[in-house]
Amino acid sequence: MFRRMTSGRAICLSDQFPLIKVAEVMSGRVTFVGLPPVELGSDVDWTANPHGNRSWALNLHALRWMGRLVAEYERSGERAYLDRAGALAEHWIRENPRGGRGVSPWAWAEHAVALRAPALVCLSQHVRSRTLWDSLAEHGQILADSSLYRAGHNHGLDQDIGLLVVGCRLGRTRWRDLAIRRMTASAELAIDAQGVLQEQAPRYGLYVHRRLGTALRAIGESGAEPPQRLIARRAALEAYVAHATQPDGRLAPIGDSPADTLAGGFPHEGPVVRVFDGGYVFGRTAWDDPRSAFYSIRFGPGRRLHGHEDHLGVTYSAQGRRVLVEAGFHSYERTGYVEWTRSPEAHNVPVVAGAFRPGTATRLAGSSVTPSRQSFELADDAYGVTRTRRVLVNHGPDLMAVHDSVEGGTLRSLWHFDPSLRVVSRGDGRVVLGDGDWRVTLLQLPGAGLGVRPGLVSTGYLRTAEVATVVSPAAAAVLTLIVPGAADPRVEVSGDALTVHTPDGPVTLHPPYSQSSCAPGSGPRWRPCARGPRRP
Repeated sequence: MFRRMTSGRAICLSDQFPLIKVAEVMSGRVTFVGLPPVELGSDVDWTANPHGNRSWALNLHALRWMGRLVAEYERSGERAYLDRAGALAEHWIRENPRGGRGVSPWAWAEHAVALRAPALVCLSQHVRSRTLWDSLAEHGQILADSSLYRAGHNHGLDQDIGLLVVGCRLGRTRWRDLAIRRMTASAELAIDAQGVLQEQAPRYGLYVHRRLGTALRAIGESGAEPPQRLIARRAALEAYVAHATQPDGRLAPIGDSPADTLAGGFPHEGPVVRVFDGGYVFGRTAWDDPRSAFYSIRFGPGRRLHGHEDHLGVTYSAQGRRVLVEAGFHSYERTGYVEWTRSPEAHNVPVVAGAFRPGTATRLAGSSVTPSRQSFELADDAYGVTRTRRVLVNHGPDLMAVHDSVEGGTLRSLWHFDPSLRVVSRGDGRVVLGDGDWRVTLLQLPGAGLGVRPGLVSTGYLRTAEVATVVSPAAAAVLTLIVPGAADPRVEVSGDALTVHTPDGPVTLHPPYSQSSCAPGSGPRWRPCARGPRRP
């Protein structure tokens, strides 16, 4: 065990610790991840997990709530806060020997170690004890162990922050330098030059951006020079998070991103439509306008880390309303529902008859971007055959057209509507949904056999809401039109063009977005489907 009490600088960035109800913690009660309070008492049972929740157990052993008590002592000078923090730390160390019988598996989980280390460093600025000093050394040895390191992952970043502050506190410069080297290399692995995070969830882009801010401050306080490469990767993240932020200020619920995550304050100069090579298209009509249209499209590398099987998936908002949503993130619990939220069926995708091949990459085959209209073509072989999706988004009037096709098979397109929208009417390849007086219409061809079924999406951590899910009939090709603000849009065909008459004006589409629509002998027809004069 480390016995030398050499004292280096205590880097304590106390604003990294979550806010707590101080009086509650002082009385022996804790509240984590929005779950009901739990009475811990003074003699804490560190094996407890009364809610059976993985995140609750991690928070208990991370001791960041103890670190907040130290911060409150520094702010107020109230000695009782420091005494309580010291007693909690001493009790945790005594009751949780590494490898000890009956110790919770969360006690020495790599992320718990990483998050706990900075809290112990903050405490060590005011409490000098051999027990605490030895524990800091043990944390440092674990954090420096390359076999336990999570390169290219948010856990790895937290491990580096922990190692840096422990190394500085114990006067071990080589630990500090190792942390900075690893942090820089890991950031370049995790974040590409455009700012896309390989963890495949915008919410983790927000988390890593914040933690990199903490890391850069810690590097500066350690006396080292913050690497420019690290600064550059953090800056690149800002574009990714900004473009993934919907007009209502919340992140698009892509991958493990809760639907209620706010992400304001990121610089967003430049184009309103951005294609990220890492697998995202984000588009809108304007920045800083809550009524702006917004959409996302997924492609790129196969699923990994916090990603979902959402390739070819789209989300869509228009006229200040969220229209198409996805199942989003519910929790880290190991339940059937959580597993389903990661599946293709939880997203707005074409599902092909046959066996799905997880982790398949999707390519962006083409795109066209103008201020009023954007179109994209994507393809993959996630079901062993080529499925292709073509997406067209029109602005002013608002409309989304999606043409799905598959070679040598059949598919069904799935559409999950926002929880605020309820089915008003349906029939003839048409479903009308509404909220109050506002309406949105889904038109589909072929339309015979179009189904509507109840669905369930996540509206936040451990929260769900029922939604209407529209399922297309099985076909080799399906054309879907989403028309916001319209309860009964008239559709007209002239030659190979299809015109949708919306309340804000007509939108004319050409093949493949007008393919077979309303043509004689093409099968089920939209009603009304007037055939107008051929236009030049």
